[in-house]
Amino acid sequence: MTNTSIQLPCAAQSVGAVNSLVTTLVQTIFTAQCALSAKSEWPPDYGDGALKDGIGKYDFIVIGAGSAGSVVASRLSENTKWKVLVLEAGDDPPQESEIPGWHPFLQRTRYSWDYYSEPQPHICQALKRRLCYNPRGKLIGGSGAINGMIYVDGHRRDFDDWLAAGNTQWGWADVKRFYERAVRPVGNATHPMGYVVLDASKHAGSVLLNNAIFKATAELGVPSKSAFEDGIEVGTTFLPVTSSKGRRTATGKTYLAKVSRRPNLHVIKNAHVHKIQFDSSGKRATSVTFSLREGYELSAEGRKEVVLSAGTIDSPKLLMLSGVGPRKHLEKLDIPVVHDLPVGSNLCDHVALRVHFKLENTSLGAFEQRTRIDFIYQFLSRNNSRLANGPTSITSFINTKGDSDLPDVQYHYTLHQQGDIEFFGVQFARRHQKYTARLSGQLRKSHLITFLLMPTKPRSVGKIRLRSSDYLDHPRIFSNYLSDPEDMATILRGIRFIERLEGTKAMRELNATLLRIPLEECDDYEYRSEAYWRCYVKYFGEGGYHQTGTVKMGPSSDRGACVDPRLRLYGVENLRVADASIMPDVPRGNTNAPTIMIGERGAEFIKQDWKEDDQGANEPK
Repeated sequence: MTNTSIQLPCAAQSVGAVNSLVTTLVQTIFTAQCALSAKSEWPPDYGDGALKDGIGKYDFIVIGAGSAGSVVASRLSENTKWKVLVLEAGDDPPQESEIPGWHPFLQRTRYSWDYYSEPQPHICQALKRRLCYNPRGKLIGGSGAINGMIYVDGHRRDFDDWLAAGNTQWGWADVKRFYERAVRPVGNATHPMGYVVLDASKHAGSVLLNNAIFKATAELGVPSKSAFEDGIEVGTTFLPVTSSKGRRTATGKTYLAKVSRRPNLHVIKNAHVHKIQFDSSGKRATSVTFSLREGYELSAEGRKEVVLSAGTIDSPKLLMLSGVGPRKHLEKLDIPVVHDLPVGSNLCDHVALRVHFKLENTSLGAFEQRTRIDFIYQFLSRNNSRLANGPTSITSFINTKGDSDLPDVQYHYTLHQQGDIEFFGVQFARRHQKYTARLSGQLRKSHLITFLLMPTKPRSVGKIRLRSSDYLDHPRIFSNYLSDPEDMATILRGIRFIERLEGTKAMRELNATLLRIPLEECDDYEYRSEAYWRCYVKYFGEGGYHQTGTVKMGPSSDRGACVDPRLRLYGVENLRVADASIMPDVPRGNTNAPTIMIGERGAEFIKQDWKEDDQGANEPK
């Protein structure tokens, strides 16, 4: 061993051996930390090359390297004759993105678009500024790199309804094969290809909590499922997550980075697109203008198509900045109108409500700060700590009316261990400090179980509009949560189900009871009355981060549609949108898997519409 002696303020000094071993240990930990998000794991940045040599022309320009955009770019670049450019506003993911369950640390950082909705006095009142918060990923992998990693296909009824509305080739039988394609391992070390990497194990989270939830929901007639075999069902199950070997597996890694050494694929990071340029007729998108690293303005020219995959908030924003949107709104901002389309309308999202149980159970010990130190050490040195497993993915879908097998409420569950104040505070940092303090005070005395309740098919619809013609300004988000009374009615039924869970044998054995959080306004009402719970929703209801629908897909007869069923923007022959914004409505369940499926579906449409052959055709079929 090399004697690299470091003199520390110890009563007795090392003669060299201990010091050398400790130095090696520290260096090993630092190396493992850096390896969490190593540069080699992400696409090379072509930004320097673009500045030095110019950009030139590409067959396809993909705007956004998120859940769908990464898929589209990966699939299109499989054709070696097609030159593909990806423009991503963000950079490589930070280390926290890679650790399962640590995504809350990324909110309010440079890796998230920190969007806030316009004021709504009947919801989000416990949040800071009393505004609903809408974090969106600004990094390779997009929102799939900062989400809870849940992967669920949706309910077959969601897609059959899309089909019935005139969206041909979007029924469950149609999209199912693209879900299957997304998770099918393909390629090899020599010829890599992209696909979704999932962890379907059932060991994550607390065994105590998992067993209790399965038993408690079963007592109320909710079937326990080993897995959902054909889309979402009524039942309690463990859902797969986009994780493998203790690391997040967002599509930015498993689709895009995996194939990014292809010579026909370029990725430019920190490229904030602010306008799509059209020819004089408005029928063709000719180029894309973007700001690189906040200091250079560049344009990339497209030969075949531009594919917009910037997400439910930024895709409509970019279209409107480019002159595609509601005529009156654009004219008000002095933006020349290229196409008058209802872009930005039809904003859908799940409402999320957290209800807490206090768990005064002595079989589970209190959390100690050194425990997290042990976790991170084991995670970095052996990748076998609780951090590698991540939080629990146990989920319940139920029908609160009991009148069908169509779920109207979804639940997620989280156990917060007594004394784990720091991590709890990060998870709820978007809340006003006085409400977080009240919960933290309880967490010092007992464990907490959080029930996250989401109505699966909200009826309320909002919209997105530009704040100005400046691309740096955040858009105005009118979420309109709970504007349809049926959404509140569903939430109230979901709360009553939680109250019934409290009375089950499984929850009584845990000594788990509903926690009453002091709320000055709500405490004027009888506790647990309908008026009380409506008031509770006013404070602790918020957005579910599942925004969809703002560039709606539909047939030409649908006056609210912006893209056709092949995802082509109406009025433009070579501009498609492929992300969650095209969904006609929000599906039942988490939206990342459907968004990935849309990426697969969109890539297939493009391949079909252009002659994919050895000649690399330049004209569509």
